[in-house]
Amino acid sequence: MHIILFEDSLSQQLFPATIARAAFAVNIGTYRLIDLAYMLSDNVEVIVRPYLKDLANKDFPNLWTPEKGHRSEPVLVLNARAVPHISVFEQLKQFIKEERTGIVSSPHGIVCALFSRQNPFPNDLIGSSQLLGIIDDMHLPPMDLQIPTLEYAHDIIRYQLRTINDNLNYRLKTGEYKEIADGVFSADGKPLGQFCVTDSSAGPIVLETGVSVGPYTFFRGPVYVGAKTKIIEHTALKDAVSLGSTTKVGGEVEATVIESFSNKQHHGFLGHSYLGSWVNLGAGTSNSDLKNTYGEVTVEYSNRKVKTGMQFVGSIIGDYSKTAINTGIFTGKTIGACSMVYGFVTTNVPSYVNYARSFGQVTETSVETLVHTQARMFSRRNVVQRPCDIQLLRDIYEMTKHERQLANEPLSL
Repeated sequence: MHIILFEDSLSQQLFPATIARAAFAVNIGTYRLIDLAYMLSDNVEVIVRPYLKDLANKDFPNLWTPEKGHRSEPVLVLNARAVPHISVFEQLKQFIKEERTGIVSSPHGIVCALFSRQNPFPNDLIGSSQLLGIIDDMHLPPMDLQIPTLEYAHDIIRYQLRTINDNLNYRLKTGEYKEIADGVFSADGKPLGQFCVTDSSAGPIVLETGVSVGPYTFFRGPVYVGAKTKIIEHTALKDAVSLGSTTKVGGEVEATVIESFSNKQHHGFLGHSYLGSWVNLGAGTSNSDLKNTYGEVTVEYSNRKVKTGMQFVGSIIGDYSKTAINTGIFTGKTIGACSMVYGFVTTNVPSYVNYARSFGQVTETSVETLVHTQARMFSRRNVVQRPCDIQLLRDIYEMTKHERQLANEPLSL
């Protein structure tokens, strides 16, 4: 079987979550879409935005390329914005077994196409436009498959809440975990810190290999903690938290996704939010995830206000961004990649800025500063800085130049 994960034009609408990663690499409910793809087949091909191509090939070295031969049949084409819910995996597995051919569409384009007995695509690498054009010309019959997709970045939080219990239960069913407390499962059987309190009545608590949990920690499931993560003493993790590998987390975290290599290890509240990789939140940083009116949260994307249909939405923070001590982030604000934030965040923050708007200062950060910072961050975690990592920083800078035109707007609270 051959799987093609493709990014369409709406993938960049998920910014800042997808500014430094492909849409299929966003963690939702403990899984990335590419993880589910590899559970179906070893032959996975990706079509991504051009500036992410080299990075994807390095981060996922087993991807299919034309040099590995012809695509095997059947062929599954899946939109990279599809939500990585284990129910999607199980539906696809059943349809493949039944040798179905058909298509799943949404108002925003093609979600999935399955070819059970043919490979209609040329063997050389193709772009998403060519891929979608070939599928359109085939007039495939519709398939009764329920595959939700991400439309905006806040949808990550929406589907984190909806999928985490099912995904965690599948992990427990198929993996090897030891129950170290009631509803608490550890991959290596390592005990919790002293005087920890756990509540698994609403969902399990799953700890991967090498997790360290300090004393006086509180877990209320569902909670997932990735490998080699350090939970600081007096931490509270509650109600649908997913932590990537090699993170450091402290304070109070609720209904939030934190990608690998990010730090929030001091006191402060983080709720209904998404943090990319290599983010660092300074001590005392807190965000609001609920309006004072208790009404629906509206998020602004590219000067366009979008109603979320959600009462709780916190912050969406891009990779490599940082906050100073005692930073306060207002409800539903986004922070781009590679920025440094101080004081109160009352507006969306562009990429590559020093943002101290409440103090009357917003200045641009240079690429070279971020390249040197990246090298120092990587060395602390024994990660090798690759040319593609450096090039990603340069590409993000060029791609987000238009955002920094907002930096000279008058201050507003």
